[in-house]
Amino acid sequence: MLKKIRIIAATAFFVLITLLFLDFTGTFHAWLGWLAKIQLVPAVLAHSAVLIAVPLLLTLLFGRIYCSVICPLGILQDGISNISGRRKKKKNRFRYAPPKSWLRYGVLGLFVIAMIAGVSVIVSVLDPYAAYGRMASNFFAPVYRLGNNLLAMFAERADSYAFYSTDVWIKSGITFGIAALTMLVVSILAWRHGRTYCNTICPVGTFLGFLSKFSLFRLTFDKEKCTHCNACEQGCKSSCIEVKTMKIDHSRCVACFNCVEKCKFGAMKYAPVKCCNKKISFEPAQHTEGKTDGISRRNMLSLLGTMTLASTLKAQQLHVDGGLATIEDKKIPSRKTPIVPPGAANVQNMKQHCTACQLCVSACPNNVLRPSNKLETLMQPEMSFERGYCRPECVKCSQVCPTSAIKPITAADKSALSIGWAVWIKENCVVNTDEVQCKSCQQRCPTGAILLVDRNPDAEDSLKIPVIDIERCIGCGACEYHCPARPFSAIYVEGNLRHHSV
Repeated sequence: MLKKIRIIAATAFFVLITLLFLDFTGTFHAWLGWLAKIQLVPAVLAHSAVLIAVPLLLTLLFGRIYCSVICPLGILQDGISNISGRRKKKKNRFRYAPPKSWLRYGVLGLFVIAMIAGVSVIVSVLDPYAAYGRMASNFFAPVYRLGNNLLAMFAERADSYAFYSTDVWIKSGITFGIAALTMLVVSILAWRHGRTYCNTICPVGTFLGFLSKFSLFRLTFDKEKCTHCNACEQGCKSSCIEVKTMKIDHSRCVACFNCVEKCKFGAMKYAPVKCCNKKISFEPAQHTEGKTDGISRRNMLSLLGTMTLASTLKAQQLHVDGGLATIEDKKIPSRKTPIVPPGAANVQNMKQHCTACQLCVSACPNNVLRPSNKLETLMQPEMSFERGYCRPECVKCSQVCPTSAIKPITAADKSALSIGWAVWIKENCVVNTDEVQCKSCQQRCPTGAILLVDRNPDAEDSLKIPVIDIERCIGCGACEYHCPARPFSAIYVEGNLRHHSV
């Protein structure tokens, strides 16, 4: 019964979280956005004590329920492992394996150091929620959108507009490759060994695994009923049950309840520690993890506190862009400063808080956001305007971000917020290259920041060229997107290190 309840809950969580990455209309985010916010790493980066408390309390009460019910990457591994078991027709295919403590706590230490030092690439790659987000965004979302486009095609032929087609394209080859590599590693490990990834590589699993050794509810042996049939050990996908010594490594147990279901003699129990048979002894951590003797519960909780505090302090660092910039002549519109979404406040805030889960990239209806290819901010969202521009009325990215890397703003706030400034490149402008009058940038500018002036004030029939009022420019990219100059726009947007009101 416990296993069935877990499977139903895990399936519901998995489907609903996946819908967040598939939905391009914003419908599901209004109701299900909290599912992303209760993921542990996003909660830490958002500095939300309430959200952090959710997975911690669940673990201290019930063990690693978070890993088997809430974490989408963990649920994905269960699905792959179950499919593997059915194909191989082996219901009892696991064996007890000693914990690789040096690897587990080594990766956790690296993760904590990276978070404190602000090395976002390591944090993004190791965060299980972000890893699954990249898989969903790069593999599942395109299939979903292609299906939607197919329905839109049939609906159009029937004179119905219930569906509309959307663009399907790879936003970043590097991010796609990392997502594919992660998917491959996780799938192979899950196919062959069940929860190996969770119990050797995942830093969240290691941290919650340590806390689970002190949980109220735990799986235990009833020595009087146990017949040493090995059914529980052979069905344990975490390889944490050793029938020979009748011990369970609770730091690796993800509370899947496979062992409870497989035991035909009622020897496996999931109950509060105080209610368990007194004859059952809970062995200290050194019996299974001899290399972690020096780690205490207080130290582990201190690590979490340090991560949150360090992230908070980093967020207070401000970088200004040094005042108003002058129009520069550039042939290649290469941005010196990346453009981060409205609500991000500044480039440093985005770097410190973003886990590169791609949720905002999936939700962007204007094809403006795409993952960065720069090492320092790898896979984090940046704005570019080849396929669209950031419409002043759209605030979807700020509504879906679970880490406060992009804070919620209103359309009114966004219309008065400068995320960048436009730069005109006279060598690329069709007025100079083709001697034809163009008014595209002026007509498309939503704030009236672009004016046309005579190129030659002394000539009565002079062609007009754009002049940019930087104090009114919000960096939306409408001018860059609509500029007819090819292959490079004659006007492009340079990002502000720190966003400011206009």
